[in-house]
Amino acid sequence: MPDRREVDARPPALEASEIAMPAPGFRRPSAPPTDGRDTVTTTTLQARALTPTFTVNDIKKSLEFYKNLGFAVAEEWKQEGQLRGVMLEAGGASMGLSQDDFSKGRDRMKGVGVRLHLETVQDVEALARQAKAAGVKLDGEPGPLPWGPIGFSVTDPDGFKLTISKPE
Repeated sequence: MPDRREVDARPPALEASEIAMPAPGFRRPSAPPTDGRDTVTTTTLQARALTPTFTVNDIKKSLEFYKNLGFAVAEEWKQEGQLRGVMLEAGGASMGLSQDDFSKGRDRMKGVGVRLHLETVQDVEALARQAKAAGVKLDGEPGPLPWGPIGFSVTDPDGFKLTISKPE
């Protein structure tokens, strides 16, 4: 029988100076939840960025959508002359798009249960007007979001949702 050891699955304790500070604009709840759940934890992962990549049905159509929303192309990858992927940037945010090779079927559902929240210091009403003028369909006009700031949402060609807001 192999030697079995118990392993403490808890991460080692961090010194106060090692604990990451919240991102700019991050707001903790002003009061603890009243339903008995503990929702505030301490981070042990010291990430510098998180870059989602969406697998899309038609990368050219998706790229056009995100460019019309205000993103710029930072990198692109081609295979045999065909565009296979792009890395997009918008200010300090980045995301990737990858052309689906359809190896898992052409009817594979995309975008379900995924929403990105982009925070900006820009005038979101002006951004919404620019997006509409470029052909982007808004899910609704800019207005107060349930958690406070003014914002608007869009749905990309594959069903991925993005909410763009300005902190209060």
